[in-house]
Amino acid sequence: MVTSYDTTMRAIWREVPEDFLKQRHSWGADKKDEMWDGVLHLATRLSPAHQLFAGNLVLALVPIAKAKGLKAVLGVAIFRPEAGDQDYRIPDLVVFKPSQFSERGVEGACELAVEVLSPADETYDKLDFYARVGVRELWVLDPESCVPEIFTLRDRRYEKLAADPSGAVASAILGVSLRPVDGPKLAVVGATGELLVSSDLGLRNPANNQSQANK
Repeated sequence: MVTSYDTTMRAIWREVPEDFLKQRHSWGADKKDEMWDGVLHLATRLSPAHQLFAGNLVLALVPIAKAKGLKAVLGVAIFRPEAGDQDYRIPDLVVFKPSQFSERGVEGACELAVEVLSPADETYDKLDFYARVGVRELWVLDPESCVPEIFTLRDRRYEKLAADPSGAVASAILGVSLRPVDGPKLAVVGATGELLVSSDLGLRNPANNQSQANK
């Protein structure tokens, strides 16, 4: 008889009680739950560090996306339109054209999805879905190391872009580069300068920090 379980293991619950789902909804614990071809995948609770990193990232990307006529939004579902409500994923951040959005979320293809890693999550299992619906670019970001991965869609398959010697990798969709810096933090470098994203309470602009130091 099993007396203990690895907390990172996967499990299958063939018949989920309706009361359990109602309770989960009342707690707000189902906001990241996903439907994979009719199978409900329950999301693990996000750590404060994960949420802070994702929140700081969207603050950095909203003005960059807006300048390109795009929207950047947290927690929006991407649906496979022909599957109704039976097949969708919820990345941490989605960048899309207004024409790609409906009342329920993004309908199939969009410009960019961002997954922030959590322990034992299913990020890498989602790549086939994102490629299938036509997400043009996918970022996978580790909030602890701040090492970025960028995948670009070619012939309905993702290719991982190579980083340069500094660890930087470029996004064609937003026209920025991402690289890890001491902290650790993620440097988002674009035409208007550099922003540092981390799990801290705020977004940092190195230029502002330097100007304060010179006063």
